[in-house]
Amino acid sequence: MFLPTIQQIDEKKLHWINVSKTGVEEIKFLEETYKFHPIHLVDCASPIQRPKLDITNDYIFMVLLFPIYHKKTRQITPTEVDFFIGPDYLITVHNNELPSLINFFNLCQISSSHRKKYLTGNPMLLLYEILNRLFKYCRPLLENLHLSVASIEDNIFRGYERRMVREILVAKKNVVNFRHILQVHRSVINKLINKGERLFSVSQIKMYFLQLTETVSEMWDMLENIRQTVEDFEQTNNALISFRLTDIMKTLATISVIVLPISLLTGIFGMGLKSTPFWGSPYGFWIISGLIVIVVTTFVFYLKHRRWL
Repeated sequence: MFLPTIQQIDEKKLHWINVSKTGVEEIKFLEETYKFHPIHLVDCASPIQRPKLDITNDYIFMVLLFPIYHKKTRQITPTEVDFFIGPDYLITVHNNELPSLINFFNLCQISSSHRKKYLTGNPMLLLYEILNRLFKYCRPLLENLHLSVASIEDNIFRGYERRMVREILVAKKNVVNFRHILQVHRSVINKLINKGERLFSVSQIKMYFLQLTETVSEMWDMLENIRQTVEDFEQTNNALISFRLTDIMKTLATISVIVLPISLLTGIFGMGLKSTPFWGSPYGFWIISGLIVIVVTTFVFYLKHRRWL
């Protein structure tokens, strides 16, 4: 079956089949050609799965998640890569969203030196190189996330507290998504190291896979630091917003206290009764205005004396 979404690199001892779409025809190709277990095929066709590793008598099935960044929404979301690892083949199944995986496959297609270096017969060596490139691809996303958090800190103290509420929520969501993506990668790789020997020689490159687990641990630690920093900034931002709201309420309350006697005096003298003081007097307006000024000035001095202003 020829499908443009299924590409293959053939070497004498190893075949790399890259499936860049998880449609019905692609899944049918895998089922008819390799007789994979139906559960694993369902996992490939289904939406985002949890990372896992299954070992059968004939092959290893592994699911891993990796982050992708959407510029329009500024959000990090997971994308899935499924691996079928057989004695003389490695199959990668994904949705064509990871540049590092796509570029590496294309490079192996056109470069005989890369094919000789990575398609040597042991699929674990090729698997390691793919994972190594995918994890390296994650680092710039972490650095950009760190820079976005640093910009939040700068803007908080420039008077943009309200605007930073949304930025903090975006950063927190990206951190949560990133942590969800990486949280079980170490256990999956460790399981591959410990149980993969049943089918393939892992001992020769065990040290390299252990380096991958260290890389994941380092990224996890960076995410933990970023998470803690975002939470601290959120508390600081909320405190500044609360302080400004308190200051605004204080100002409004002060204005209300000052306006209250003015309203009271104008209400009394505005009733128009003949018994009202200064009613009919040619100087009544100026007398009442002076009285209002005296009352307001007294209130202001009193508030200042109590340090409410």
